[in-house]
Amino acid sequence: MFRSNNYNVTARIFQRQIRTPAPGTSFHCARRFYENIVPSCTIYDAECPDHSFRKFTEDGQYLISFSRNHQDLIVYRPSWLTFSCKEEDCDGQDLPLKARKFESFFSQLYSVPLASSSELICKDFFLYIESNQFGLFATSTPQVHDAPAIGGAVHGVPSVEKITFHLLRLGDGVILDERVFRNDYVNLAHSMGVFLYDDLLAIVSLRYQKIHIIQIRDSGTLVDVRAIGEFCQEDDELFLNSSYQCTANGDRSRQHHVPVDHVGQSDNHNQPSPENSFLSGIKQRMLSFIFQGIWNEETDETLRMQHVKKKFYFHFQDYVDLIMWKVQLLDRHHLLIKFGSVDGGVSRNADNHPAFLAVYNMETTDIVAFYQNSVDELYLLFEQFCDHFHVTSKRSLYMNFISSHSNNIHVREQVRSNKNKATSLPQFVKKMLSSLPYCSQSQSPSPYFDQSLFRYDEKLISATERHRQCTDHPIKFISRQSNTLKFKIKPGPEVGTADGRVKKISSFLFHPFLPLALSIQQTWSLQPAVVNIHFRR
Repeated sequence: MFRSNNYNVTARIFQRQIRTPAPGTSFHCARRFYENIVPSCTIYDAECPDHSFRKFTEDGQYLISFSRNHQDLIVYRPSWLTFSCKEEDCDGQDLPLKARKFESFFSQLYSVPLASSSELICKDFFLYIESNQFGLFATSTPQVHDAPAIGGAVHGVPSVEKITFHLLRLGDGVILDERVFRNDYVNLAHSMGVFLYDDLLAIVSLRYQKIHIIQIRDSGTLVDVRAIGEFCQEDDELFLNSSYQCTANGDRSRQHHVPVDHVGQSDNHNQPSPENSFLSGIKQRMLSFIFQGIWNEETDETLRMQHVKKKFYFHFQDYVDLIMWKVQLLDRHHLLIKFGSVDGGVSRNADNHPAFLAVYNMETTDIVAFYQNSVDELYLLFEQFCDHFHVTSKRSLYMNFISSHSNNIHVREQVRSNKNKATSLPQFVKKMLSSLPYCSQSQSPSPYFDQSLFRYDEKLISATERHRQCTDHPIKFISRQSNTLKFKIKPGPEVGTADGRVKKISSFLFHPFLPLALSIQQTWSLQPAVVNIHFRR
């Protein structure tokens, strides 16, 4: 009755009753039910509020959206469609008009004004702290691209007059704490400049080259832990200030032996300047590690000096000019920092710029590894241990099933196929490593993106949350096990659009565990977005 090629729900339940899964595979076996429970029904162009929908939270409790003027936060609670039917065959009947509305699937919890009159909400930025159901949002004023580099700022990096991070309790919308950065620049697009690891935040100031480590307490307060950049140790600033004071006292004592008309000139030459005298602490750690590595490569003393001159001193200024682009926490003590040129740090596409990756220990303040982003050694580590870079919360169960080439044979075969087809191996390695450090919470944990269950065209849709070029053809999800079409996702109107000249982009929001998804098609004009609701009826 229940043959191996019968993959309906009844057969799966029967198999679950008579068979015990192998140790450690119970979750994977249970997730195979998603091959039968799919969002196979679509409501096209659903009647919904004209909002900018951001994402579902990782636990599926909330749908985050923003008003079109980027001033207000609107939070919804996902619910399931319910309606009554008088006919005997309800499955064959069309949905009532009332059931085809957005409000049938989501109930609004509240609307909170976040941005002031001069600020706008960054619609691409949102981080969720699942343990406390807190949400971190950001608002900012417009960028100033030609701002003068004063106070230790990096020349060429734009300035934002005010960047505000808001910590909210999503249950009731209460703002618990705020953190303001003035005349600074943090890359908020897709949360690139901020990384969340459990209760620790790492915020990268591109303008002042500083990594702010902030702890999110259970009480909802943001507490400074440390700042890494100009100083590494907590008492570095105190030590330098004490040195400056001792130097100044020594200069004053020598002034008694200097002619009066030369005192002013003596002060100008001997007064140390914290901004110009030294490189930053993190830059000194990096240069020391590079020098030591090059020094140890050669054992012969004569050849060693030539080796150091060629590989270190010749490129010394290039190393000095590097700035921190991006950072992620590998654990509670180690940071993965990406260095590169100023132009690459502020451009939208930094793939063509040379970059370096460093692992930094916050406790010992040491650089423990340093790689260029095109070396084979780093790529082999990334290929075999990709999941170690995908840092997820210990409390988040769904995030542990995101497919990667380290845990999924289908993804691994695709990567190896692309590698064999590549015309230039260094360019392929550089392209693969360009995603490091990863952005926090940038992938959907939906089981329909699990490539051990389904295959689909990754050019049109993937677990990575990005806008994509829209297509008039439906996106097919095919079962890996039975090789049959399970469901289709089609953004935009049901019959398509007649004007093919209008450039359209689409985004997809999948619930982390329910057979529910939103496809949103929008144009670059001010026309309202077309929202389709995909669900299991």
